[in-house]
Amino acid sequence: MNGMNSMSSFDIVKTAVGNSFRNKLRTTMTVVAIFIGAFTLTLTSAIGTGVSNYLDVQLASVGAADVLTVSKTADNAAALGDGPAPYDPAQATAAGMASPEVSVLTRDDLDAIAATDGLRSVSAVVTVQPRYIEYDNNGKYQLVVSEGTATAMTRADLAAGEQLSDTNDENQILLPAAYLDNLGFEDAASAIGESVMIGITDHDGTMHEVAATVVGVQNLTLLGVGGRFNQALTDGLDLVQNSGMPAGSDRGYLLATAHFDESASQEQISAIKADLADQGYTAQTVADLIGVYQSILTGIVGVLNGFAIIALIAAGFGIINTLLMSVQERTREIGLMKAMGMSGGKVYALFSVEAIFIGMLGSAIGALVAIVTGVLISNALSSTVLADLEGLQVMQFTPASVGGIIAVVMFIAFLAGTLPARRAARQNPIDALRYE
Repeated sequence: MNGMNSMSSFDIVKTAVGNSFRNKLRTTMTVVAIFIGAFTLTLTSAIGTGVSNYLDVQLASVGAADVLTVSKTADNAAALGDGPAPYDPAQATAAGMASPEVSVLTRDDLDAIAATDGLRSVSAVVTVQPRYIEYDNNGKYQLVVSEGTATAMTRADLAAGEQLSDTNDENQILLPAAYLDNLGFEDAASAIGESVMIGITDHDGTMHEVAATVVGVQNLTLLGVGGRFNQALTDGLDLVQNSGMPAGSDRGYLLATAHFDESASQEQISAIKADLADQGYTAQTVADLIGVYQSILTGIVGVLNGFAIIALIAAGFGIINTLLMSVQERTREIGLMKAMGMSGGKVYALFSVEAIFIGMLGSAIGALVAIVTGVLISNALSSTVLADLEGLQVMQFTPASVGGIIAVVMFIAFLAGTLPARRAARQNPIDALRYE
């Protein structure tokens, strides 16, 4: 009588696995439903990991974690749609912009920002518009320039060379890798240390040339394909570009970069930002800028994961249906097992393990197929559409995330099998044996 009650854990698992395949069609359909959910969840998780890691490399690998971007806080009345502000003929405008209503920073603003407690230095972000770049008389080519904020706040993804130095008085440039062939360089390494000429016109349209040393070659990134200048080169080009301007012109700047102590705590940084806000300025760190991208990515991946969860919930109902039908079909068998001494706990464990096995089977197959599919798609994209974005793997699979997904699906399967398992465990052996 105690033979059934003495079943080992191994015997229970073995019996549960065997019972899972009694009705192969029903079990297969349930496994397919779980497969779809696990497949989708694994892919969306991999996309989130891959893109997030690429964003971290492109945006968070900063050599200037001690930098704030500072701008004038927008006028509340204009922001709320109460009409344009009165025209002020004395208001400064940013170079190259004809919109006086845009709030810009003046020299007085830069002095006020520099006087803020906790800041070490402040530099205006200027926009320079060079006409061409040339190396060793190999022809002149148009030069696109990356935004000043990107240069100040981030480190480039280098193919060769080193990062720009804003403490060096030498004119320095980072060349985009795409420029090498046209300019006449054999490869990235051969460009390092070479001097290039940058053409730029002054306020009157006269062309000038400024020499710069190539200190690095950068890969294509989310920050664009343009060249990047250090502060010395930017200031030199800006000086040429604005030479010849009428005396007394009150120039403005859209942005400034402010450096603070690298060892500053988050509380100290927040205090600096609050102080600047009280003075009418908006300040952001790299973490603030990255947070916007990551929030968007998290939202998109969250929606995709939501669809996967819905598929898994539907699969859970499939498990309930499968096991309830199994309990009904095996009513007399359950009664016989209990009559032979199997406890309700053993019966419960038997059906619970069966549910967990079905969940493991569907999730493992789904995750495996997702990994193979994802790797193929990711490699295909990296070598074609996304070939210029060095280091981007759209889908990245980690053992922890895949294992976590399988564990979650198995837990959902266990919960789905709880009701049928409880029903089986509570069967009265006499009534079960009489069941037709």
